[in-house]
Amino acid sequence: MQHIFLDESGQFYKNEHELFFVIGSFITTNPKQLSKRFRGWQHSKFPKKLRYQSEVKFADRGLTPQLKLKTIEYIASLDVRIRYSFLKTGNIPVEYRKDGRIMTCQLYTHVVGETLATYFPHYDTTFSIVCDHRHIQGFKKSKYLSLLRSRLIPLMQAGFYLNIEMVDSTSNANVQIADWISSSLAAYLNKKSMGEQYFTILKNNVLGKGIEFFADQWRAHKQKTQLVS
Repeated sequence: MQHIFLDESGQFYKNEHELFFVIGSFITTNPKQLSKRFRGWQHSKFPKKLRYQSEVKFADRGLTPQLKLKTIEYIASLDVRIRYSFLKTGNIPVEYRKDGRIMTCQLYTHVVGETLATYFPHYDTTFSIVCDHRHIQGFKKSKYLSLLRSRLIPLMQAGFYLNIEMVDSTSNANVQIADWISSSLAAYLNKKSMGEQYFTILKNNVLGKGIEFFADQWRAHKQKTQLVS
């Protein structure tokens, strides 16, 4: 059985400090062992006040830059095979905008679905997908999960089993690992301190290349606008 965990970093609205929205995910065959090892690292390596918190995010101010780097190195040594995607917030196309606002529910469902689709086709027929619980304004949780299933089912082999769920990241160490992955990739894309080092450490765990959404569409839109003007 294959297990996929997914989280995101950033917001869809423009931010001068974070130009990119990033989806980070990984696939593993032994989530229990992975969770145990990450918790063991937290309990032995993190500062005392953080060792037994239910969740320690990459952005936690109690972590030194060097400890973050060592934690990323440790994650890269585990059974995590990464796929990620990203978009530049200024490139979100008009079909995901309405009345001057971004249609976040449709956009988020699209980028998550397309990121998960990169894992397929796959030789295995049994999959569990766990995403961080996120409030998706305009969509019920059931509709969001149904849309993801509809996107993935045509890519799967006959006789498949697929379970998709959203969980609170405080209760799932593997979703927390996905947070560390997405946040470190966001640091790289946003050219933040140590971002290059994070990416160098993780790149051998990455399957294929990261997917950039909408870059070509936005370039075409700007070229068309220039021709008209």
